[in-house]
Parts: sequence; structure tokens; C-alpha cells
Amino acid sequence: MKSLATLSLVMLAVLLSACAETKFVVHTAKQINNATSDGQPLGRYKVGSPYQINGVWYYPQVDYGYEETGIASWYGPNFHNKTTANGEIFDQNDVTAAHRTLPLPSVVRVTNLENGRALVVRVNDRGPFAHGRIIDMSRRSAQLLGFERQGTAKVRVEILPEESRIMAEAYSNGRPIQLASLNIPAAKVPVPAPNAAPSVPVSKGSVSAIPGAVTLTPPPAPVSPAAVSTSPAAQGSAVDLAAKSTDISAVIQTLPEQTEIFVQAGAFTNATNADKLTQILASVGPVMISPREVKGKYFYRVRLGPLETVEEADRILEAVIDRGYPAARVIVE
Repeated sequence: MKSLATLSLVMLAVLLSACAETKFVVHTAKQINNATSDGQPLGRYKVGSPYQINGVWYYPQVDYGYEETGIASWYGPNFHNKTTANGEIFDQNDVTAAHRTLPLPSVVRVTNLENGRALVVRVNDRGPFAHGRIIDMSRRSAQLLGFERQGTAKVRVEILPEESRIMAEAYSNGRPIQLASLNIPAAKVPVPAPNAAPSVPVSKGSVSAIPGAVTLTPPPAPVSPAAVSTSPAAQGSAVDLAAKSTDISAVIQTLPEQTEIFVQAGAFTNATNADKLTQILASVGPVMISPREVKGKYFYRVRLGPLETVEEADRILEAVIDRGYPAARVIVE
């Protein structure tokens, strides 16, 4: 009887052990299903409700026709490894961006109008909330677009509708995908070929030696890349480092564009209201009314400018906001 009782206890221990192991496997599987292969949170698809920051209301929405020009900034070290608005972990070395109203994630092409570089990025966070900015790039994205050192750049932001739909569906179904899997063709932003330089015929002939001429020693052979120092000081700027990276292939070189910066205080359908605002803002800077027709309706835009620098635009924008117009914004055209 004693041996039978002992056998029963052994079998019970085995069953309890198997049950505990099963629970552990199920728990681990749940963790894997809610994280990437390296343990990072997958993130989720999110549009979001209207929200207010610093007195300004923002209205997130699906907008597959979105295109805007303005000023871009970048963010990195202070937010690295923190949670993004759609539940991912922000990596400053990834090619991502933050936008105030586009769905998360969305796929956009950002073009630096100052140097012509264009880059496709995934929007996975909310921001920027500094006045006068339309998009916040990750540090890596700013490096690839060539404006990390200066901090800001005049840019055009365009949503890629088909790629954004694919991304939205994947995230909604719990199957996040990377930009690389979308196979976005670079040919969408072609660069015109330069005109060929005129050719001149060249003839070769023998020249007799000049009396008293001195033969010069040829210069030393160029140093191989392997012999160049790899210390941080010798590697060059962040843009130079970006050019050596494999993801530089994601950058498309286009032609730079000549643009001007304005601060738009408001847009009115009534010209009298626009005229009143110009009088209120006359002491702030050069103000004008710029009419424009949109879908058959005329708007009278009250603008200050053109302005020389982003810093000047920031100063004018703050002055307009202080006078009671928090919806004022910086425009690049």
C-alpha cells in the first residue's frame, strides 16, 4: 500500500509540473504575439479623437489626399526608447516621424525643398507641438534628409495613399509590416537629366624637350580607404555618415526648389474681416491680403512676409499668437 501511495504522489507531481509548463508556454506565446521578435511592442492602428495642446485644437482624420509644405524639425535623445502614440517604442535611429493629425501609422514622402532630398517614412507618433512646425522627423530621418545640424528645414509632406492603406490594414489585423516590404518605387520622383556639355576635338602631338627643364617627382599615391582613421572626428558630419549607411539608398535626390516663408494669421471668406486683421497686425510686420480660390470659393488670406529665415518666422508667429490668433501658422510656398 505504501508503494502504491508513493506512486500516486509521483504521478500527481508530474501532472502538476506539466500543467505549470503548459501555462508558462501559453503565457509566453501571448507575449510573443504582442511583441516583435526582439521583444518590442508591435504598436496598433490609431486615428484618435480631437485634442487640444497649448490652446490649439487638432482633429486627427484619414486624409489620403494630404499634402502640405512647411517647416520640419526633428526629435531624438530625449524620447529614445519611450512609447509612441500608437504603442511602439521610439527608436531615434529608425526612419520614422511624428504628425499631429494623420492616422498612425501612415506612409509619407518628405522632401527637403532646400537640398532636394526626398525620403519615405512611417508616421508612428503625434507631434510636433512647437508652433510653426508641420512634422517631426526622427534623428535618423533628419540625418538622411540633411538637416540634423541646422535643426529645421523647409519641406513638402505628401501621404502615399496606397502604401498607407496597406499599412493600416496590416496594423489593424495585428500584423505590422516594415516599409521595406512595400517595395515603394524610387521612380516616382525623377530627376531631370542635365544637358550634355559641348565637346571639343583634341589632337595629340609630340613636343620636344625644353632646355633646362626640371623633372618633378610625382605626388604620392592616394591612401586607401582602409588606412583612413575611423575615429569620430575623422568620420565627418552626420550627413557624411548617412551617405555611408545602407539605408541611404532610401533617399531620392531631386532638384532643390526656390521657396518663400510666410506667417498666415487667418483666412476669411469676407474681405472686410481680412482687412480688419491686417490693421490689427500692421505693427507686427509686413502684412498683406492674399486672395485664393479653393473649390469655387474665394478666401482672403492674411499673411506676413515674405520672411528671410525660419527664426524670423518663429518670432513673427509668436507675436501673432500673442495678439489672440493661436491658429496662425508658418507657410512655405
